[in-house]
Amino acid sequence: MPDCTVVVISYNDAARLPRAVRSVLGQSLRDLEVIVVDDASTDGTPDVVAGLMVRDRRVRYLRRFANSGGCGAPRNDGLDAAASPYVMFLDSDDELPRHACKSLLTEIERTGAGFVSGQISRLIEPDGRLKPYYPSLFAPRRVVAGIRREPELFLDCFSTNKLYDTRLLREHAVRFPEDILYEDHVFTAELYAVARRFAIVPWVVYHWRRAPVSDSISQRVDDLDNVRQRVLAARLSDDILRERGAADLVPHRQRRFLRQDLRVYLNPLPARDLVWVKEFASIVRPYLEEIPGRVLGGMEPLDRVCCRLILADRAEELLVAAGSLTGTRAAPRAAVQLNGRTYWGTSVSPGMDITKLRLAELPFSESRLRHEASDLSSDGERVRMVVRTYDPFGALPLDWTAFLQLGTRKIPMRLEPSGEGGYVGEVVFTPTGKCEPRVGFTRASDGHTTTDRIIADPRTEPIELPGCTVAVEGYAGYLCVRPGPRPLLRRAARALMRRFSTPENKLRAYKLLIKVLPPRRNLALFESDVGKSCGGSPRAVYEELRRRGLPIDVVWSVAKGRGALPPGARPVRRGSWAYIWTMARAGIWVDSHGFPLDHPKPRGTRYLQTWHGQGIKSIGFDAPDLRADFDRPRAQWRAAVARWDALVAPSAEFSRLFLPANGYTGKVYRYGTPRCDALVKGETTGDVRKLLEIPRGRKILLYAPTYRDREMGGGTSVRVDLELLAAELAGEWVLVLRTHPVERWSPPEHLKHFVRDAGSYPEINDLMLASDALLTDYSSVMCDYAITGKPMVFFIDDWDDYRLSERGVYHDLPAIAPGPCVTTTEELVAAIRRLPETHRAYAGRYAAFRALWCADERGDASARIVEDFFS
Repeated sequence: MPDCTVVVISYNDAARLPRAVRSVLGQSLRDLEVIVVDDASTDGTPDVVAGLMVRDRRVRYLRRFANSGGCGAPRNDGLDAAASPYVMFLDSDDELPRHACKSLLTEIERTGAGFVSGQISRLIEPDGRLKPYYPSLFAPRRVVAGIRREPELFLDCFSTNKLYDTRLLREHAVRFPEDILYEDHVFTAELYAVARRFAIVPWVVYHWRRAPVSDSISQRVDDLDNVRQRVLAARLSDDILRERGAADLVPHRQRRFLRQDLRVYLNPLPARDLVWVKEFASIVRPYLEEIPGRVLGGMEPLDRVCCRLILADRAEELLVAAGSLTGTRAAPRAAVQLNGRTYWGTSVSPGMDITKLRLAELPFSESRLRHEASDLSSDGERVRMVVRTYDPFGALPLDWTAFLQLGTRKIPMRLEPSGEGGYVGEVVFTPTGKCEPRVGFTRASDGHTTTDRIIADPRTEPIELPGCTVAVEGYAGYLCVRPGPRPLLRRAARALMRRFSTPENKLRAYKLLIKVLPPRRNLALFESDVGKSCGGSPRAVYEELRRRGLPIDVVWSVAKGRGALPPGARPVRRGSWAYIWTMARAGIWVDSHGFPLDHPKPRGTRYLQTWHGQGIKSIGFDAPDLRADFDRPRAQWRAAVARWDALVAPSAEFSRLFLPANGYTGKVYRYGTPRCDALVKGETTGDVRKLLEIPRGRKILLYAPTYRDREMGGGTSVRVDLELLAAELAGEWVLVLRTHPVERWSPPEHLKHFVRDAGSYPEINDLMLASDALLTDYSSVMCDYAITGKPMVFFIDDWDDYRLSERGVYHDLPAIAPGPCVTTTEELVAAIRRLPETHRAYAGRYAAFRALWCADERGDASARIVEDFFS
């Protein structure tokens, strides 16, 4: 008896079937059998399977006499023929990852569960990208004592990402219905009803291949009979739950239909004609009428609006609402505000309540307008269109100017009142390059601007122009400009340049340059945060150089797409050939992080390392990326540190920790931190409240978390429950979110009434001076903020993990923190509400903290360093 049976079903799929079978035969679990069930194929499937059987005796073959029209009958045939205690199902156009069977078998034997379910990932053809399906469902690894413990798992209705105990299926007569499509929905509903215990694993166990053009049942969303079949499967699933004594689970399964199944058809709805939409609504409406109001009421606002429009047979409005489900979620044409609530459309109805989206509470620069393009035409070079703008939330002031934005270009627009609560106008433009055209409005009183993309009918024919195409893309139908194919000679030149301009070639050229060219003593290359900004201590030193009028030619290194250059500075793209030339020629380097590590410093060049912070986190050879015993990165960093001629050390404690952790033995400036001079003096570069549109009377909570080494870039450092924080504090506070530069995360739109995204704000000193309190975790910003003397709160829900297995620390933060340390958002809310009393209670600790980290901060660090290093 084999350990596992994998049932592979196929119909007229001889070309892809071998790939699926090979993915099973190549499993790390060798003791298995493959049962290929042929649903009466008329192509070469029998010959293909015969060849597979000759090559591997583990392959068995079953052939049906007549096609069943679905997947249920062949899967039942395979289940009946399975000779092992455990069974899996695989479709002939999909694949199993190499360790799927072994890992699931190990888990089911370890847990004694009735089945084990793992992550299913869509494998997008032809680029091979993997897109996990609801990854939060499958993490963490766990055993679930019945579906009632986690009814959210009804979202996992697949039959192919599971390993089943064959006895469970046979003893409870759990089988696939054989006369419908979406039979796995019904099968898994019954499975959940009878399984007392099942396991969940977070790793990928099934590759669901998604081809651009496919005959897959789940991709036939333009077929109205497909809609009927999905609704039928939903009804049968509800019925079978009731028959199995699980009627209480029916509302949870219906939520799955509303959240997932219905959205499959709502997302592409804007591209349908009105007749199709009406027929679709007539198919879905009877089932929606059976769903309890509390289930509909628990949906997300826009999904609920669509359901209400289906129930009310308002097909034209349904088309508009469905267009707001995807893309940038366009605003409605009209909205009503009453008693603090906001409603979609022109009348007040509880089912149309969209208050939760907070669209009516956004600051002007984030406000949502709706722009619809029509009558698109072209004279061969220019595009002409009519744009209708809707202002559903009354965001536009009395005095404004409008423009069409094409990348970096702005074309003035003349808009007139439309008589429908909005504006209309015609605009002519010449498209170039690649961009998503937007309509923008600038408020005359303060210069703030808001822009939104332009919606158009998805069925609009593309307009071909010299060098580009104007088209409508996406389900929601947004206007786009896409460049045409480049001339062959130009493409060849760019390919040759890319091949020549490799980092290796640039390094070779750099090493040659520093051998033959002497550095210019009055040329300085400045860099901050590896080119991501032009701030920090290098900026403070630069400003002091300008103030003194020293004859030094400064070039600033900037990463691609970064701006905000200091006045009077020349930019150079970091990593470009010009950058390599400047590095080789500059007699002075000033940096806050590290110039490219493998580039030796030219002989005669002097290097000032300002560093970028101090605090409790491990650094240098103690940090995760260097504390491992790998010689090459450690040697590389040791050589990079050896390039420094002088180091800015903000405090004695910094020197005690940083110098030995990095093996630095050179000159140290103990004058304080140049970038903190402005904090000591209280000097700002801009009005934070005005720039971030923070209302008068609201207090500012600056939230500045640090990144997590194991999960950089995904926003995992934002660990506070912002939903709860907004619900509790939005009336009194505004949260200014300053994520670490390595993060790529923005707050969701419905929180922007409370959260201001300041991740790209040019000067963090301004944020610290404008704020009323700091919320952080282990970030070095705590040491700078202590200069202000204002309250701090520390959210450290992962303290044990961070100090023991993540980054590592030098200090016990809870023991020295100059403010309360909390681990839940509820505790955080309580701490914020009693902030004045708590701050007074921590006065002694605060003073000790400042003495440890800020004793040398006197506001003259930049002047003293420039005097010594440059003069």
